[in-house]
Amino acid sequence: MKEIAISLIVGLGFGLICLLFKLPLPAPKVFAGVAGIMGIWLAQPVWAVIMKFIS
Repeated sequence: MKEIAISLIVGLGFGLICLLFKLPLPAPKVFAGVAGIMGIWLAQPVWAVIMKFIS
């Protein structure tokens, strides 16, 4: 839970800095970002299943 809170605080701070300097936010559109994160998160369990079938 602590990691989530720190990540949120750092992300909010970085977003505010970008807005202050009128920089574009370095983030994909909402759905594309969520889909990418889910893909990264799901890679580990999917790889574990693949390795069970291979070995």
